[in-house]
Amino acid sequence: MTITTRPRTIGELRESGYKVLTIKEELRKNLIQKIKSGEELFPGIIGYEDTVIPQVENAILSGQDIIFLGERGQAKTRMARSLVNLLDEVVPVITGCEINDDPYAPICKACRDKIERDGDRVAISWLPRDQRYGEKLATPDITISDLVGEVDPVRVAEGRYLSDELTIHYGMIPRTHRGIFCINELPDLAERIQVGLLNIMEERDVQIRGYKIRLPLDVYVVASANPEDYTNRGRIITPLKDRIGSEIRTHYPRTIEHEIQIMEAESSHFPTEGMDIVYPQFMKEIIAEVTHMARRSNDISQRSGVSVRVSVSNYENVLSNACRRSLRLNERYVAPRVSDLSAIIASTSGKIELDTVGDIKEERVVQKIVNAAILGVFGEYFEPKEFDQLVAGFERGLSVQVGNDMPSMEYVTQLSKVGGLSKAIDKLNGRGNPASIASSIEFILDGLHLNRRLNKDEVNGQVRYRR
Repeated sequence: MTITTRPRTIGELRESGYKVLTIKEELRKNLIQKIKSGEELFPGIIGYEDTVIPQVENAILSGQDIIFLGERGQAKTRMARSLVNLLDEVVPVITGCEINDDPYAPICKACRDKIERDGDRVAISWLPRDQRYGEKLATPDITISDLVGEVDPVRVAEGRYLSDELTIHYGMIPRTHRGIFCINELPDLAERIQVGLLNIMEERDVQIRGYKIRLPLDVYVVASANPEDYTNRGRIITPLKDRIGSEIRTHYPRTIEHEIQIMEAESSHFPTEGMDIVYPQFMKEIIAEVTHMARRSNDISQRSGVSVRVSVSNYENVLSNACRRSLRLNERYVAPRVSDLSAIIASTSGKIELDTVGDIKEERVVQKIVNAAILGVFGEYFEPKEFDQLVAGFERGLSVQVGNDMPSMEYVTQLSKVGGLSKAIDKLNGRGNPASIASSIEFILDGLHLNRRLNKDEVNGQVRYRR
């Protein structure tokens, strides 16, 4: 059906043969179609292809509500929002209905009165899929009226009796009737609110105040929670846990490659006129490795997790530091260097929680992890013995100076005087412009320092490598 040929009344809808499906039938039907056609189910979700997504598919095929359990930054909310792609493009609703009533089986009094009065002449509208998703972050101040509904004093003031069902102002869940409702951080809901949600999931209806009404809602419920809160007795009522069909554990990217893909996809891109940006692969690997090592660090609390947002923010900050240098030096080419990694202190410190005793500062913990990441990535590319010729030159008195504010051409000039670097730079694909060469030189020298083949002196932001 096109926009112009869609039925506009209930009578026309009946004549067209249109069949209204429940929300779970609709999700299941569209999921089956997408699986058969090989279409990507969750665009932009990386690293869940063999773990989380199959469990989501099973839950939908089984008609089960879902809770995503995982630490912060594991795409729980994004997964919930992506379920909208499994809804029909549009569905028919009674025009003007607050809760998107099914034209064939309305549940609110206003729509029932309309049909009793006008029959098949009642007008219908077509609701797009993006308007069939509701989301609420659980906070301690949420009331049952926010989620379910309350008496509207304005309607009472207009002359209606309190006993009149039309005085009800519906909450978020009834307004998501025939759609997907997501509640984030479920354990933060007060117990009495959880009981209300339990009734919706078990009986599929809501009760508002003392009204003798029953609203058999058609809602697909998705929730998210931190595993520690969800399993902690007293934060979540047991009957509610029992009603949730599938408990799906999310996780952080398990490979450096996936972490890099997410960094590149989620980072902000601001093209700057007159600048050509090259982001060396080894620098991306170092930033991703920093996050992976932070997730294994004994100095960092793993209960709250180390979000993918750490990687994204670090990726952006390192590039920004390199751009700032190029702007000041009026250089065309931009390539982040090892010396730019100092910029990640600001973007990491606020996103981790230390799990150490004493006065250990976050900066020291982060720097320790950065050094370990550089050493690890260097080991993926080189063996220290490959640089015996270079180290021999340093033993004869050679020294190389680098710095965050040093022009890239100075690195190129020093390269011509230092033997044993050219092949290594080629191995890093560092040729092509002075900025890439400068970045490669810093990485190699710092890697040799961390392998204890070179000494490193730092004075006022300038670094000298010597033997």
